[in-house]
Amino acid sequence: MNRTAKGNLYLIPTTIGTEKWESVIPHDVIEITRSLNCFVVEELRTARRYLSRIGVHTPIDEITFFTLNEHTNPVEVESMMKPLLGGVDVGLISEAGMPAIADPGSLLVAAAHLKGIKIIPLVGPNSIVLTLMASGLNGQNFAFVGYLPVKPQERKNRLRQLENRSRTENQTQLFIEAPYRNLKLFQDILSACSNATLLTIGSELTTPEEFIATKSIADWKKSPEPSIHKKNTVFAILG
Repeated sequence: MNRTAKGNLYLIPTTIGTEKWESVIPHDVIEITRSLNCFVVEELRTARRYLSRIGVHTPIDEITFFTLNEHTNPVEVESMMKPLLGGVDVGLISEAGMPAIADPGSLLVAAAHLKGIKIIPLVGPNSIVLTLMASGLNGQNFAFVGYLPVKPQERKNRLRQLENRSRTENQTQLFIEAPYRNLKLFQDILSACSNATLLTIGSELTTPEEFIATKSIADWKKSPEPSIHKKNTVFAILG
């Protein structure tokens, strides 16, 4: 791999639930990942396990790791820049899927831009995009709004706000929840949104348990409750 005065920052996708990386991660991405020996990761144990599984060239115990997650102080990101500024290529790895999307890795990407580091995003799975692709909702105008409020009334108010925005702007609204609160969010969507609103649920995408369905709120109310408890799930609505 060619070296420049500064290293490259590779944004490395990982699997989002399946152990079979061969079916979701391109071969060239695997080869680039295998060649690196310095990584910024969201969760050390998960990253080490993934890198061992794909067969990195450098022994795991000789790889340099930095941890960047929701508990990281932004000041600490500066120390993660040192290898890049010293000419070392670095890989940024999320807990699952694509880094820097619904992920604290964006802090490192922003810092790298300020230092003139070359950013190289690599191709891989993303549950938000996959859900949108499979939803049948508006893929020309959409917004990912992250997590909704935890308090029930605030969450319902936010859902009504998003539903109204989706209706007036014809804009698909995508959001996520902590897996153990999925069913509560689902129930609040049925309670807060109008019967004509469309709801897509994309759960455990790219895994054997994959579930994707789009129905009106009225039809969801008549259907069996989806099996999404403690499963990685994306929700999308269009009023």
